[in-house]
Amino acid sequence: MLPMIFLYIFLFFSKILYGRCSSTPLVPALYVFGDSLFDSGNNNFLPTLAKANYYPYGVNFPGSYPTGRFTNGKTVADFIAEYLGLPFPPPRVSILRPKSLMGYNFASGSCGILPETGKFIGECLSLGEQIKLFETTVKIQLASKFKTGDQLSQHLAKSIFIFSVGNNDYINTYFGIIQTRQHYDPPQFAQLLIDALTKKLEKLYNLGARKMVVFELGPIGCIPSIVRGSKPRVICDEEKNQIVSLFNTRLAIMLKNLTSTLQDSYFIIGNAHWLGYDAIINPTKYGLKDSSNPCCEAWGNGTFSCIPKLTSCPYPDEHYFWDGYHLTQATCSVVASRCINGSDVCLPMNIHQLVQV
Repeated sequence: MLPMIFLYIFLFFSKILYGRCSSTPLVPALYVFGDSLFDSGNNNFLPTLAKANYYPYGVNFPGSYPTGRFTNGKTVADFIAEYLGLPFPPPRVSILRPKSLMGYNFASGSCGILPETGKFIGECLSLGEQIKLFETTVKIQLASKFKTGDQLSQHLAKSIFIFSVGNNDYINTYFGIIQTRQHYDPPQFAQLLIDALTKKLEKLYNLGARKMVVFELGPIGCIPSIVRGSKPRVICDEEKNQIVSLFNTRLAIMLKNLTSTLQDSYFIIGNAHWLGYDAIINPTKYGLKDSSNPCCEAWGNGTFSCIPKLTSCPYPDEHYFWDGYHLTQATCSVVASRCINGSDVCLPMNIHQLVQV
């Protein structure tokens, strides 16, 4: 009787953490890479200060459970998974050791494209380390589940890969403690990141990935952790936004070039910068009221992570920011919906169109 009780408990929490999937998913799997905007709990099991596995994080997630997502509810990746009819991709680093054929989440809070980014506060998975984990997943776990190499190739070719990466390379590395801006001017640093990211995307292509959606860096100059001072923080640091835009411009060119040179590939850019900026400047257009202050009570006069166990604002769906860095579930929903069905965020095709090619 006791083992059956544990089975029920496991199944209950599996539904909370990974969601329910449709009986007919639109694609075989969703693979998620990046930073804390997409992290679904990998950092829970790493020795780092960058964690979100405590209340009030997750207060609006199914089951009101703090899974390790750096928001009050679902992330952009979660909304995309729901649209695709897939369960929420489980964190690849997990004590549950899920063996999924429908995708994994490799994203890790505080990390970035460069291997040193985010390491000053503990261990995290850089993009290179995430791709190594994916390679292990493909060659050991997935290869053993498919009868032929062709079946595995088809699985990977039809699956969707999404990325939110590079934000911390600016927040923590270029503008932050490491201060790499002393060694690189803005164009040089943008190109450094683009060159490194290109190699990593090519590595994923060589492993079998064909449909990749890479989101731009958001308006970093507008987040509370960057725009320090007394509330409310409506003013953005436009110099920082312009510096980040150098990366975004080169990212769009790089993705277009990869699509044209790598056979049967689709590299999609998620134009998140202008959308995020517009929602901050004109929040009512997106059903928001407060685009300056975090919803939760955060350390550092509202510029850092949520203070544990304190009650958050009563109407989080009216806020753009959840804490001093991250978006609310409501903001994530706006970004995801525009990428899934819109014509001005994910280009040259949205996710609905990407599924069909």
